[in-house]
Amino acid sequence: MKLLHIDSSILGDNSVSRALSADVVAHLENKAETEITYHDLAARPIPHLTGRYLAGKSPDVQHDPALQEDLHLGGKALEEFLAADTVVIGVAMYNFTIPSQLKAWIDRIVVAGKTFHYTENGPVGLAGDKHVILALARGGIYSPGTPGAAIEHQESYLRAIFGFIGITRITSILAEGVALGAEAREKSVAVAREAIAKL
Repeated sequence: MKLLHIDSSILGDNSVSRALSADVVAHLENKAETEITYHDLAARPIPHLTGRYLAGKSPDVQHDPALQEDLHLGGKALEEFLAADTVVIGVAMYNFTIPSQLKAWIDRIVVAGKTFHYTENGPVGLAGDKHVILALARGGIYSPGTPGAAIEHQESYLRAIFGFIGITRITSILAEGVALGAEAREKSVAVAREAIAKL
């Protein structure tokens, strides 16, 4: 199995999402022979999209080493994503949504003609042969039925964007309320690890 492991939290060793994504990968490694590609988007972020990147086939490319490098990084991110059977993503929540570093990576893999295409009946996803596992951590409570649910743009966004490119097999491992005290954090992480054991 080819596994792509992405982390996005800026909290390093204090990150719950990083701990959970590592647990997911370790669990999957125990179940099958696994080839792992790992990226820490906080330590080595992919640049955000620019107009020059989108116009990357212009004559300017050959005269601009920085743009060439940017195009290379974007192409590599897309190739790794397309090659993976399983994608494990450690996802923090900042200001009710995903880290900007993760959004920058997503912008490099949601590419017309590669992971989706438009038809007369609307867009069609092309990346549906993958399993995406989201290791989500949130300081507060935003699950469905709670007062915070309306401003949860972390899991809901990721499910929408991966669904857009055709991926329907999406598993969420969630620890929420981790900023509500040591006991709440410990309990939430324990529940998440129980879910990992069932993968």
